[in-house]
Amino acid sequence: MSLDQVSRRRGRAQAGVLLLALLMAAIFLADTLTRLEVAMAVFYVVVILLALSLLPRRGVIGVALICAALTVFSLFLTPEGGSLRSVGLVNAAISIAAIGITAYLALKRAAAEEAAQEARVQLARLSRVQSMGELTASIAHEINQPLAAIVTSGSACQRWLEHDPPNLERGLRALQRMIDDANRASEVVKRIRRLLRNAEPRMASVDLADIAAESVDMTRGEMQRRGVTLNERIQEGLPAVRADPVQIGQVIINLLLNAIEAMRDMPSGERRLTLWVSVAEPGQVQVVVADTGPGLSPQARERLFDAFWTTKPDGTGLGLTISRAIVESHGGRLWTEPAKRGGATFCFTLPVTAKDAVADKDAVADKDA
Repeated sequence: MSLDQVSRRRGRAQAGVLLLALLMAAIFLADTLTRLEVAMAVFYVVVILLALSLLPRRGVIGVALICAALTVFSLFLTPEGGSLRSVGLVNAAISIAAIGITAYLALKRAAAEEAAQEARVQLARLSRVQSMGELTASIAHEINQPLAAIVTSGSACQRWLEHDPPNLERGLRALQRMIDDANRASEVVKRIRRLLRNAEPRMASVDLADIAAESVDMTRGEMQRRGVTLNERIQEGLPAVRADPVQIGQVIINLLLNAIEAMRDMPSGERRLTLWVSVAEPGQVQVVVADTGPGLSPQARERLFDAFWTTKPDGTGLGLTISRAIVESHGGRLWTEPAKRGGATFCFTLPVTAKDAVADKDAVADKDA
């Protein structure tokens, strides 16, 4: 986080605390100056609810205790007494009870929201782990290729160096190939680690075409194992989108794996997978994954994004649910469309970055003019 962001966050926190203090002072004055039978202190519940969105849990508890203390203090400062004093005591007790109950329920709600967020993070990680399990053959294929090339180049290097005299030029070329292949294997491992790690989302301005290409590389071995033909249609010069590349890569990998699995019973020559990445409309980049499988039944189309509902015998029913949540958290949309020639089509869009959105609109305006 940059210093500018920290400064802005600190400024918002200070403004929030000042607002809470002013609101408590206003309620205290109103409670003190009004008659004892008027329970103005009950409005402190508004302060507690506001504090829930501005302060941590300890801060909310502290605000609730201050509100309760101000209620009692106001009772003794109110000039009226006599027979109304007992009414004031009842109203103060009701107000303090309302403050305590509101603080308790607010804290319980905050705890429940934190637990739900943590559960969503863990489910997303489990979904990534499941995807990696399905990608085992592809990963083995990707790593075995550079390893086999390293062995081949190493043997060649050894032969060139054993020549009499040694052929240093060809030996060095073979050695460079070994280094390049080792770097290729290292990149595969890095991609796997990025996909599996339980990290916070890292938003950045990224090229969706690069993420799609990396996702295809991760699934290429599975496509070859299943005899699937891939048709890529990636538009050139795509505007950048603001996204977490790991999470969006997870969405694309999940859609690709689902499409590959859906075509498992199709004849080998009819297993065709299409991936489009293009500008669907100004300000939106769209990814489309289409297969030539049996398609989706009306029941499947209706419940497709429901949690724990799946057509796979060993599926968890979480992949598409989590994928939609990820896309929507990025300000996009994920949906399915019936394919014209059978199969299923999944689409999702992401908004472009503000800078590219302006350029995109200007380009459209110039075209219209």
